[in-house]
Amino acid sequence: VLIPIPQYPLYSAALAEFNAVQVDYYLDEERAWALDVAELRRALRQARDHCRPRALCVINPGNPTGQVQTRECIEDVIRFAYEEKLFLLADEVYQDNVYAESSQFHSFKKVLTEMGPPYAAQQELASFHSISKGYMGECGFRGGYVEVVNMDAAVKQQMQKLRSVRLCPPTPGQVLLDVAVSPPAPSDPSFPRFQAERRAVLAELAAKAKLTEQVFNEAPGIRCNPVQGAMYSFPRVQLPPRAVQRAQELGLAPDMFFCLRLLEETGICVVPGSGFGQREGTYHFRMTILPPMEKLRPLLEKLSQFHAK
Repeated sequence: VLIPIPQYPLYSAALAEFNAVQVDYYLDEERAWALDVAELRRALRQARDHCRPRALCVINPGNPTGQVQTRECIEDVIRFAYEEKLFLLADEVYQDNVYAESSQFHSFKKVLTEMGPPYAAQQELASFHSISKGYMGECGFRGGYVEVVNMDAAVKQQMQKLRSVRLCPPTPGQVLLDVAVSPPAPSDPSFPRFQAERRAVLAELAAKAKLTEQVFNEAPGIRCNPVQGAMYSFPRVQLPPRAVQRAQELGLAPDMFFCLRLLEETGICVVPGSGFGQREGTYHFRMTILPPMEKLRPLLEKLSQFHAK
């Protein structure tokens, strides 16, 4: 299975559990974590020397990278998957969280449908959504769904069997999922309030995304791509040779060493980029943009000051 690097670690863990082969393709950090079909071709070509790739996973908007892929990119990915006979897995759980004015979410299913034949009639696709993510952010409630398109009938039958043995999903998650997929309609009395609250939440997140990018990019040795969507920044940090050497002495990845020292000295908890995957010789960390605005700026400044030490 082709998965993006950096990636949400659930994918590498699931592949390891099922003894499947993880095939890495790298997002382009120099182009705001864009997905490049040429990189997909490289990864696929090399993988075919030792395994038989069957599926391609795309996370859009990105986690941990926060990028939002363009419609042109999604069309290119669909053509690539069709040509190479790869099943498409579209992780779209942050689809409502798009902040950059130049960015827009495009669902793989909609783009696939609008591309027409032969893609719309033949390309296999599974798209995922969740109530635990996104602007509603009900992380304590677990619920989601997968929608499949053009799935082989025999494979779909096996998926139905797997679904059937997972009995008794929690009721609150099911209730919230129903609300998430059927929000108030314009004719409902609650619609104006729903729209106002939704706009307020997303506007605040957009302001936090912009602030995070701005403060990090003002700090020497830290570079942060625009947080176009999702709920995270994934800045790149320069670490001095002494820190890298000390991390090696302790048997730690250098960015893990940085994150542990940050936690010990400041109380700020971020996740090392090595947990998500990154190009060799680069160091990152993932940080959420969710803290209240009055806490976020001092937190960002405190983190930047720690790095400057």
